[in-house]
Amino acid sequence: MEFFNQISDVFFHLDKHLGHIIEQYGAFTYVVLFLIIFIETGVVLMPFLPGDSLLFAAGMMAAKYSDSLNIWLIVALLIIAAILGDSCNYLIGRRFGAKIQQIRLFGKRMIKPEHLAHTHSFYEKYGASTIVIARFVPIVRTLAPFVGGVAAMNYGVFFKFNIIGAILWVVSLAFAGYFLGSIPLVRDNFEKVVLGIVALSVLPILWQLIKAKFRPTSQPKVMV
Repeated sequence: MEFFNQISDVFFHLDKHLGHIIEQYGAFTYVVLFLIIFIETGVVLMPFLPGDSLLFAAGMMAAKYSDSLNIWLIVALLIIAAILGDSCNYLIGRRFGAKIQQIRLFGKRMIKPEHLAHTHSFYEKYGASTIVIARFVPIVRTLAPFVGGVAAMNYGVFFKFNIIGAILWVVSLAFAGYFLGSIPLVRDNFEKVVLGIVALSVLPILWQLIKAKFRPTSQPKVMV
């Protein structure tokens, strides 16, 4: 329980934690941000790490600590981290997908079947474009490249959508934080902003769940 409390504290107070890291370690902050985004997108068992909110917070901190952080360098590094993360996750799914799906902790599967089902439903509707759309959806973001690997999706197609998705995701959220973070109302209500980002991010999942209840079973699209 203490572990999850700590994760929750970091998640909802990213601005404060990043501020402390910047003040104490300076340029090392780039490494921290790179590793978190890479692990969140590249390790299928780590979907609980901050993604959208971290990008927003990173942009906001770049505006606040402009002498220590460069927004353009942050964006460039995190795009690379996101591309490498998804590629790593794809390769993990392709080589070890079946075994990883069976991993259990306290008697329960680490990768919940319902989360895999949600991700498959995205592929059924959007095909390869899921790689781009999933960037903006928590949990699905981490599972989409893994499922693409398990299904042996053509890597050339996957990599193209991987690059597009990484650029759109990082640029939109990092610069949103950079420009909106200077507004006192946003800066002073960071927790509520994070909740809003999360709420908007999970809307596609809720929509898919609602639609799944009222539509007949269909054959998934072929991932070429």
